[in-house]
Amino acid sequence: MSEDSRKTVSKDNIPNVLRIAQVAPVIERVPPPKYGGVELVVANLMNGLHKRGHKITLFATGDSISPQKLVSIIDRPMRGMPQRDIWRVEFLQAARVLEMINEFDIVHCHFGPDVFPYAWITELTDKPFVFTLHGRLDLPELKELYTRCERVRRCYHISISHDQRTPLPEANYIGTVYNGIEVQRYPFSDKKEDFLVFLGRASPEKGIVEAIEIAKQARERLVILAKVDPVDKEYFEKKVKPLIDGDRIIFIGEVEFEEKVSWLKRAKAMLFPIQWREPFGLVMIEAMACGTPVIAPKRASVPEIVIDGVTGFIVSVENMMEEMVKRLKHIKEIKPERCREHVEKNFTSDRMVEDYLRLYKQIIQTHKPFTVLPRP
Repeated sequence: MSEDSRKTVSKDNIPNVLRIAQVAPVIERVPPPKYGGVELVVANLMNGLHKRGHKITLFATGDSISPQKLVSIIDRPMRGMPQRDIWRVEFLQAARVLEMINEFDIVHCHFGPDVFPYAWITELTDKPFVFTLHGRLDLPELKELYTRCERVRRCYHISISHDQRTPLPEANYIGTVYNGIEVQRYPFSDKKEDFLVFLGRASPEKGIVEAIEIAKQARERLVILAKVDPVDKEYFEKKVKPLIDGDRIIFIGEVEFEEKVSWLKRAKAMLFPIQWREPFGLVMIEAMACGTPVIAPKRASVPEIVIDGVTGFIVSVENMMEEMVKRLKHIKEIKPERCREHVEKNFTSDRMVEDYLRLYKQIIQTHKPFTVLPRP
């Protein structure tokens, strides 16, 4: 795309071809070879923008795959590395973004709560930055950061569910964009086998032990597709592993995409007994895309993603285990076709890309450079 053609503008005076920096975390490759929700979302967004003719620069690990330009500070993912080393690389990555800032119309950062490496850049450039915080926002230290630090608070933010905003209303939200998947990659099946599936990290907040207990109470087989991060290894060894019998409770572990969707499409239901404020829950739409209903508590983003009685069942938090067991008896009432249709209508990559593009243009059109705040 020539510079002259990029200058062609729409009626709102915005270039038809945007130059967009996508800044990904450094703990996993983009796209992830196995487990990695944020990195999968970044890959889907980046590929969708590329197909629409926009100019994309991906800041990510050196083994990442970009349809256009890739800029890396580190060769391999840092999952499991000390947090201080991750922060060091994130600051170096932020400095690299600043060096190249004139190449972009907008910079889109994808992180958990670690936005501070980029907050100071907003004072050094007139280019807009927007943050999608994919992690939990109900952390006391994050609340204090946004309360005390105007430099962070005034950056543009996009939430991935409406509920995600609740613990951190101080952030400058300009919209909500649900995560999206390339639905055509998820095989649909209305022929279900006699087992349940759990997909996620083997961590307390994901409810893996609760899923096992629910399956046992309901006398159902449970297939567990779970990544065991180093931080969760002790929990897995002490709390999870003793519950695995290889017969009714089957632990597969972390799997690649093709094996994941093979299990998802055959399962009669996914158990999603989360114990924390899940910002979105990508695995729910992955399961429903395959025609598999989800059973989950009425917590966090779940009511925004699952339609109770149509694409799964939503149960009370207080009686979660008891109600999940009861709902499993009626799981055949859920039509796999409705699950797929729900994802096709609301959670596709195309829908996500269009929603992000709309907000990019809104930001570019209305953005005014930040004035430098006085130093304390």
